[in-house]
Amino acid sequence: MVWLSCGLAALAGLLFGMDIGVISGALPFIKKDFNLSSAMEGWIVSSMMVGAAIGALSAGSISKSMGRKRALLASALLFIVGALVCVVATGPTMLWIGRILLGLAVGVASFTAPLYLSEVTPERIRGTTISFYQLMVTVGILAAFVSNAAFSYIESWRWMFGVLAIPAVLLFFGALSVPNSPRWLAAKDRFDEARDVLSKLRGTSEEVEYEMGEIQEALESEADSQGFQMFKNNPNFRRSVFLGVALQLVQQFTGMNVIMYYAPQIFQASGFQGTSASLWATVVTGLTNVLATFIAIALIDRAGRKPILYAGFLMMAATMAVLSYVLHVGATTTVLQYTGMAMVLLFVVGFAMSAGPLIWTLCAEIQPLQGRDFGIGASTGANWIGNFCIGFFFPIMFEGIGGAWTFGLLAAVNALFIFFTLKYVPETKGISLEKIERNLLAGKALRAIGV
Repeated sequence: MVWLSCGLAALAGLLFGMDIGVISGALPFIKKDFNLSSAMEGWIVSSMMVGAAIGALSAGSISKSMGRKRALLASALLFIVGALVCVVATGPTMLWIGRILLGLAVGVASFTAPLYLSEVTPERIRGTTISFYQLMVTVGILAAFVSNAAFSYIESWRWMFGVLAIPAVLLFFGALSVPNSPRWLAAKDRFDEARDVLSKLRGTSEEVEYEMGEIQEALESEADSQGFQMFKNNPNFRRSVFLGVALQLVQQFTGMNVIMYYAPQIFQASGFQGTSASLWATVVTGLTNVLATFIAIALIDRAGRKPILYAGFLMMAATMAVLSYVLHVGATTTVLQYTGMAMVLLFVVGFAMSAGPLIWTLCAEIQPLQGRDFGIGASTGANWIGNFCIGFFFPIMFEGIGGAWTFGLLAAVNALFIFFTLKYVPETKGISLEKIERNLLAGKALRAIGV
């Protein structure tokens, strides 16, 4: 039942990924049909992130009042409507509206799915199951890239958006069959229902009773502290909220979504000529993203969170530095062209094995139960604000200061994130959510709350 719940909830990740990936292939044809400027191109890409930020910030109250399950159902409906609006768009404004609706869906899903997964899985496999959500994000990106490449031969960006409706329908019906979160049920004083759900999700009655006791203890200790009120009154909770926000900004400013949104343009700058050729190179990038995520799934509950983050940031810094050099000297030879492509692929490996899944895992783990909706809502909203900045400003920067300086800057930023991880990020491998919460509220240093 745990794996069934995780699989169905992770369909939200599939749609998240498809929505990220679809724009990279559709954009060249949209630009041609609607004669877009660089600024308008940035708005079309980043409008989804505007909707996602709004959706993420409102998802906390939706998830808290309606429950995680119904929030997933609402996101599925928004995905369907948004995809259909994009399909029938008659101009940039209508496409912009459709992208905002898709963004609202992504915002609710990107908040709810990791939260739901963290609350239905035991701590010994919690990192693995939340990483499975990120795997589905990468599968969605790859699916969108393949679809983009296929439809590029008929130059049909409308069909590229239309395929989003198919998994959205599957998500809707799949979410109907998963149980509610036992922690959400307990927070609503529905303890008998919470115990019944846990009995389906855990192997023994001893596990069920122990976990129910931990949940009830956490609820009693925070009975008068919820959401924003808790944020105002509890400085320790503020620390976990700020850490979650910082972690999501770190994930975005690695530059991964630059690759996802603008991969065809990057490959063309690296010497791959023709839209179809650059789109198929993008498919290889998407496949690499999927395969590298298995590294995180295999290691996250064995090696721990921090060692993997160190390795990932180091790899991303190094590959962006080399790509910057390639673009600086000009990809005029076959060796330099394939060196540039290899650096993009290795960068994707570095992200997919580290910051991609691990940031979502950490943000779901570090927030206390009563403030979890608020804390994850704030961090997810920050993710999409950062995503908006990346999506909007990259084409302007790429055109203004050039690819070499742009990717050189990303290399420097990734190097700084190694020191951020050392100073602030906790190791949460194998630690229950309730113990992390006790350490946080006791005032331990953020990097020590998993000890």
